[in-house]
Amino acid sequence: MNFKESVKIAFVALARNKVRSFLTMLGIIIGVMSVVLLMSLGAGLQESIKVQFEKLGTNTIYVMPGNLEEGFGGGQGFQTNKLKFSDAEDIKDHVKSVKAVAGGVESSVSVTYKGETRKVVSFYGIDPEFTEIGDYKVEKGRTFTKSENSAGKRVAVVGNTIVEELLNNANPLGKEILVKDQKYKIIGVLEEQGSLLGQDQDNSVYIPIESARRQLNFDRPTWILAEVQDPENITQTKSEIEKVLLERLSDDDFSVLTSEETLQVVNVILGIVTSVLAGIAAISLLVGGIGISNIMLVSVTERTREIGLRKAVGARPKDILTQFLIEAIILSVAGGLIGLLLASLGTLALNFFMQATITPVAVILAFGFSGFVGIIFGVIPALRASKLEPIVALRYE
Repeated sequence: MNFKESVKIAFVALARNKVRSFLTMLGIIIGVMSVVLLMSLGAGLQESIKVQFEKLGTNTIYVMPGNLEEGFGGGQGFQTNKLKFSDAEDIKDHVKSVKAVAGGVESSVSVTYKGETRKVVSFYGIDPEFTEIGDYKVEKGRTFTKSENSAGKRVAVVGNTIVEELLNNANPLGKEILVKDQKYKIIGVLEEQGSLLGQDQDNSVYIPIESARRQLNFDRPTWILAEVQDPENITQTKSEIEKVLLERLSDDDFSVLTSEETLQVVNVILGIVTSVLAGIAAISLLVGGIGISNIMLVSVTERTREIGLRKAVGARPKDILTQFLIEAIILSVAGGLIGLLLASLGTLALNFFMQATITPVAVILAFGFSGFVGIIFGVIPALRASKLEPIVALRYE
């Protein structure tokens, strides 16, 4: 019996029990769909983050509290923030190759307008120089000035989501909002930025850094940004910043990263998280494989007389083995195709909320693994079928 005939017989056998065949494929379908969706989501997030860093440019240096390498490697983990606002001034005074330096604080706060509260809003206290470094463009009104920052004025720039959902699209300029129960007057609205990592970047409030320090009691910067005059000197500038900070801090107290290095750290973390989640989702592929094995064993039992008859008329054990193995592979590959189709539809739906991209690697891994599962879990039933004695099989009732 040739291979083509084995495939034809396998399709006929599976078509005879359509519902059972579909239920057998279900585990594979769910597994492939989950793996591809999660990997696509991870790839989309990495691309979104890359775009955000490209907006900041290649001449930006980030100073963060703690040693990110040790924390990421499982060393110290969570570390105390020992940065000071004066560190930004020290960098500005002693590193001549920087164009602008800005310290900032970042948190999540509640914002209230006329008795209506939005409980989770991204909050930033920024130095006016941040407007020269960050992706910060005012669409309506203006940003705050250096004199307003120095005086700790109660002024704020907000994102579009605050205007639309808290102020009900009323003209925001001049309106007063409560940030952590402190009054601030809106003087500007930022350009729409969309979402990143599932977080609405327009659901945000920016106030002067001095206002955050005096009225909201922020005593340490969450980060410090520095813009380098010449991107080609970014490595040397990074070393000079580290030298300035080491006069007051130890090398475990801070991390200095270029845009490229920061992007690499974020991508590594996202890659690990995506791989772990995809690995968990892949367990359903194994469950699907066990389902295939069990159903194929039932099929062998039901078709014992058929197997005996075929052997009696000349079918070799190899022919029987091949046919049942083909049936298992068809089930797993068909399940993989359906799972891939559903994942594609799911990705289209996800793109309404965040970026998700199906990569060739995700398709090859998920599809290849489903085929592998079909072979591995189809071997036992196929071997059992091939080893049946014709006389015993024909007597089976």
